[in-house]
Amino acid sequence: MTKRALIIGGSLAGMFAAHLLRANGWRVDVFERSAEDLAGRGAGLGSHAALVAILERIGIDMSAPLGVPIPRYVWLDEAGGVVADVPRPRLMTAWSRLYRPLKDLLPRELYHASKSLTHVEQDERSVTAIFSDGTRETGDLLIGADGSRSAVRTQLAPQAKPEYAGYIAWRALWPEAEATEAQRELLYARNAFCIPDGELWVSYPVPARDGDVTPGKRDYNIVWYRPADEAALADMNTDAKGARHEQIPPPLIREDVIDAVKQAARETIAPALADIFVASRPYFQPIYDLAAPQLVFGRAIIMGDAAFVARPHVGAGVTKAALDAACLADALAEHDSLSAALGAYGAVRKGAGDWIISRAREFGAICIHGKKDGAGRRERAERAWQEYLHMPDRIHEWGLTALAAE
Repeated sequence: MTKRALIIGGSLAGMFAAHLLRANGWRVDVFERSAEDLAGRGAGLGSHAALVAILERIGIDMSAPLGVPIPRYVWLDEAGGVVADVPRPRLMTAWSRLYRPLKDLLPRELYHASKSLTHVEQDERSVTAIFSDGTRETGDLLIGADGSRSAVRTQLAPQAKPEYAGYIAWRALWPEAEATEAQRELLYARNAFCIPDGELWVSYPVPARDGDVTPGKRDYNIVWYRPADEAALADMNTDAKGARHEQIPPPLIREDVIDAVKQAARETIAPALADIFVASRPYFQPIYDLAAPQLVFGRAIIMGDAAFVARPHVGAGVTKAALDAACLADALAEHDSLSAALGAYGAVRKGAGDWIISRAREFGAICIHGKKDGAGRRERAERAWQEYLHMPDRIHEWGLTALAAE
């Protein structure tokens, strides 16, 4: 009899799990709380060899470019001077460039939108997901791949909650079609950094929201980390009508908040970079840490951001989600007992999650310290630069080692 997996969450972690379990003969159903197509998300991200290996294993056509190749890293000071410009090949992609082919490859009847989980029930023989519309679905395994605000984790591990790291990331996407020739020459061949004291700016070209990597049609992805204490964050999360949000939707961010950060960009960021930030409509995301104490709860498990949310500095959240899914699929194939398979998954992937959380916290401590003075400023900036230069090598090694072990 074919075993059935209920996958809660239709984002990347859920898609990886769905495809890899289907390849092992499982019946899968994906339940996504959003009614909208998730492909419209536009966050930029780095690619890693382990991620590419898993996409190929799933059967994604890799003949089309996965992202935008970048041959160099450049560090600019606040006046626009080049502090360092070094060869450092990377391939930068976008969330939608990965999601779209994964979603399109899944048969439509296996994807269920507008399904908000309210409760999980289980016994020795099965596990049941209960949804807000009153429907119930029963299977052999339930996979919580429903992100950092996971409903599965909230029920099964309520003590595991995101912890605010003390700073935010301002983000923006800027269309290459609006770039000048000088901006294209500087920015679209480099991963650009500015390192004001206690802050960090990282920006790079990525595929357009529709996945297009044709020169002239790409986007430019901006991430600017800035300290903000809890009082400042609460104010920024308050809209023009005085309503306070846990995470304010981008259209509701007050104009005075936008104006203030654009002025800060003019004062502290290299002009070539500040100009595109000022021309964009930025939004912010608070930075959180989350490390679940365990990943396996009987017949239910959590993976991806539902299990661990690492600060974005490491740039391996999507790779980690893919490795989570690969580890689960391999464990289920290698063990006759479900409990043994899930035990192996939990042990291996908790170690991986703890590593990535620790690595991201270390980096945050290096450059996002919130201290604005001249003492040791250049030393801190140099250390942050060196960490970013060598980060891809560490993540490649970590990902490939994990893939080989699993």
